[in-house]
Amino acid sequence: MLTAIVLIRTTADRIPEVAQEIADIPGISEVYSVTGDSNLVAIARVRQHDELADVIADRLSKVEGVVETNTKIAFRTYSRHDLDAAFSVGLE
Repeated sequence: MLTAIVLIRTTADRIPEVAQEIADIPGISEVYSVTGDSNLVAIARVRQHDELADVIADRLSKVEGVVETNTKIAFRTYSRHDLDAAFSVGLE
């Protein structure tokens, strides 16, 4: 599974609508409204690298109200949730 974090700047009057439209795109697992330079952060999870172009460049960036995107591709996941799950295998 390939994960990308997409920082999204939107027009101020469409933040909730843009967030919902992005959340409805297949391949987007979560959308967060945030403070700072970006208005939204979306998490894309796909099986193959080529799918990122479909999800981000072809769909997400074309949602009305999206002004700019900045995509970060994740190399590894470091999460207490993931570590707890890995070390508890067979302990049930």
